[in-house]
Amino acid sequence: MSLKVNEIFYSIQGESSYSGLPCVFVRLTGCNLRCSYCDTKYAYEDGDEMEVDEIVNRVKSFNCSLVEVTGGEPMIQQETPLLISELLKCESKVLLETNGSCDISTVDKGCVRIVDVKCPSSGEVDKNDLTNLAKLTEVDELKFVIGDRPDYEYAKGVLSKCEVKARYVHFSPIFNVLDPVDLAEWILKDHLPVRLQLQLHKIVWDPNQRGV
Repeated sequence: MSLKVNEIFYSIQGESSYSGLPCVFVRLTGCNLRCSYCDTKYAYEDGDEMEVDEIVNRVKSFNCSLVEVTGGEPMIQQETPLLISELLKCESKVLLETNGSCDISTVDKGCVRIVDVKCPSSGEVDKNDLTNLAKLTEVDELKFVIGDRPDYEYAKGVLSKCEVKARYVHFSPIFNVLDPVDLAEWILKDHLPVRLQLQLHKIVWDPNQRGV
């Protein structure tokens, strides 16, 4: 029962409603999408095989109660749900960052599932599995990464057509592509009940730096 792991590191959570909190990140290798703005291309192939219990012990060594399983796309590895279940047994708050193209129903509902719906500028909008939105619960979160006005309109359209029970919906501007001021003004003008999300780790550290 092993997974291919790109990196495990301790940093400040930069996204989601947990932004600003210390967090251990387990970045798994591999992704089934190739988004135009991807900032983790290094995780497409590079990594080492690790047993589930080895990963859990490494996470525990950081003495931090918040853990995120991310990628790449973690759900393309068969053992990811098992890893999440084992991390939950350690009484950790566990987050899963997923691109929304894979079924999330196999993931323990004790995990906070953060689903990233792809907008047109990603080049992967046709890969969205929007049936995942109906599987979200009141502890889960939804994210749209937005690069321009058409992306914003697409995100609005998805929210108007789909029933979403997620705790929070985040609109995140692509770093150095869309001015956060513009996105904030669009949200306010349309009175959308969403959260403007900035990538905190790219503000605190060099945006190209790994392991933060």
